[in-house]
Amino acid sequence: QVQVVESGGGSVQAGGSLRLSCEVSGYAYPTGCMAWFRQAPGKGREGVAAIDRAGGITYEDSVKGRFTISQDNAKNILYLQMNNLKPEDTAMYYCAGRHLAGCRLQEAIFAYWGQGTQVTVSS
Repeated sequence: QVQVVESGGGSVQAGGSLRLSCEVSGYAYPTGCMAWFRQAPGKGREGVAAIDRAGGITYEDSVKGRFTISQDNAKNILYLQMNNLKPEDTAMYYCAGRHLAGCRLQEAIFAYWGQGTQVTVSS
């Protein structure tokens, strides 16, 4: 059974930075696709960034140029470096993974999910 645990969330002022981490254990690292999603209060879950086994990366438009997704395959850890944070980035951030090929920011394709880590950005 794959276990997914996020960490690194917190409270920062606008313009600040945070780095989220996602540790995967219990089974083979889901190299098909790993991704970050977020859910703000009162809103649905949206994809933020995804990375496939070849290193191909997709970003949601609002985070392009500010967020960077990366992974350490040797340590089975996924990262999300978030710079120039804005109040609208405030949300619970979730890590998700899938073993199968095919990588896109679509919630339904991911089999494994963490419990989330809260990011709060104040103005």
